[in-house]
Amino acid sequence: MRRRHVLAMIVAVAAVSTACSGQPSSSGSGATSQGSHGATAGTAALKPGGTMTFALAEDPDKLDPSLGRTLVGREVFANMCEKLYDINSSLTLVPQLASALPTLSADGKTVTIALRKGVLFNDGTPMDAAAVKTSLDRDLTIVGSARAGELKSVTAVKVVDPSTVQLTLKAPYAPLAATLADRAGMVMSPTQLKKLGTNFGTDPVCVGPFSFVSRSPGNDIVLKKSDYYYDKAKVKLDKVVFKIITDGNVRLANLRSGDVDAAERLAPTDIAQVESSPDLRLVTATSIGYQGLTVNVGNVAGVGKPVGKVKTALGSSPQLREAFALSLDRDTINKVVFAGRYAPDCSPLPLASPYRDASLTCPKADLAKAVQLVKASGVATPVPVSMIIGTDPESARFGQVVQSLAGKAGFKVTLVPTEFTTALDLSDAGKFDVFAIGWSGRIDPDGNLYVFLATGAPLNIAGLSDPVIDKGLEQARQTTDQAARTRLYAQVLRAQQADNALIYLYHQKLFLGVSKKVGGIAYYDDGLPRLETAGFTSGP
Repeated sequence: MRRRHVLAMIVAVAAVSTACSGQPSSSGSGATSQGSHGATAGTAALKPGGTMTFALAEDPDKLDPSLGRTLVGREVFANMCEKLYDINSSLTLVPQLASALPTLSADGKTVTIALRKGVLFNDGTPMDAAAVKTSLDRDLTIVGSARAGELKSVTAVKVVDPSTVQLTLKAPYAPLAATLADRAGMVMSPTQLKKLGTNFGTDPVCVGPFSFVSRSPGNDIVLKKSDYYYDKAKVKLDKVVFKIITDGNVRLANLRSGDVDAAERLAPTDIAQVESSPDLRLVTATSIGYQGLTVNVGNVAGVGKPVGKVKTALGSSPQLREAFALSLDRDTINKVVFAGRYAPDCSPLPLASPYRDASLTCPKADLAKAVQLVKASGVATPVPVSMIIGTDPESARFGQVVQSLAGKAGFKVTLVPTEFTTALDLSDAGKFDVFAIGWSGRIDPDGNLYVFLATGAPLNIAGLSDPVIDKGLEQARQTTDQAARTRLYAQVLRAQQADNALIYLYHQKLFLGVSKKVGGIAYYDDGLPRLETAGFTSGP
């Protein structure tokens, strides 16, 4: 007997949507409508047509839902590759390509998903249950899949009829619906998959308000209004150009000059210029993700391969990693680098997440203890540490502060500014010591933990392998009881905190600057600009 799976699979999402970190805000004059966890930039009447230029902070990796792993990739996908489910401004799960929330068998192992009817891909071919099966099977089997870990519980995908797909699970899987509200739930055109295979990302075809036109790596990605979108009347823009501008100062300069219409992730030190401008509007969201440092503790053969013993002093010594973590004063980092506008923290879970255990607290920075631990390790000082950072000025400031703080404890941190996609390749291959990288966040806590901490998981670039962590993560996936999941995640994070393979430092505020000629951009705490309803005002 099936029942609507609101309690079993949506409870986690509902809890987060009522207690997630922070409230969004909008500054500067001009109307901005707000939900509880997002905002829409501008509410004035919009005219049809035009090209919107949107500045991205990095160049996305592969535009392939099975293989992609970057926030900027998700920002592009949000406008051309719809999913079975999405979130709204309250971070509540809603159907997108599905026509309703999932239903679940009594044992929790059979999930049935009803689909929208009459939907076409951006190549004009039908989106149906067979296409969903094709995409999910590919996510599970393609070499290098970043979705395989998210869908690990799925053992089979069955086409019931053209508008119904059924998933068989090896065990109940609480995060499944939330997982299908991200790249694992994106449905790709089987026609294009058959044509391009592993090169799908060079010319991706999905369902979406915009369709892919072209990409110039490091420069721009161009989309156009889809001829086949099921809600085409809602789409105002003719074209969207995602411009890659990695330097925050340059993004701001382009926004102020009018060369771009919107610019994401503006530096906290620059937002006053947007707030004081008569031509610009600031939209703010609170990230449900985290930022920090990942230490290579066992990635010797590449991500997903068997772990081994690394040769670096930091990676091979939990004692030195504890010292390194204790040397990093999160409040100092926030004040010096981010003008005090971010939220220091030692957890990957949002500050107001209902899955945070109150007994799990952050150890205070302790330079004296850090020095003591370094001396006790027997490693000659200064201990060499190589740290990959971004190439933008904010990353440089962050790296310099870490360098200074850790230097007082006996570490010599060498900064290695590296282009983002290159840094991802290096980290995947295990060719790094420390990587300053974060995560954009997911509405279910599993999405902020499993793929980074579980042995062999696709984003476990640290090469971490801990049976306590693995057991806790698996158990948390199989229960829908919030209190039980909270206890299990606390166990996982205590084990992680003792190891310090990942050193969580802060949660970002997301600052989106837009021209006052722009309206209708939906911007939520997941950091994805939704341009389906965006356009330009009819006034001057």
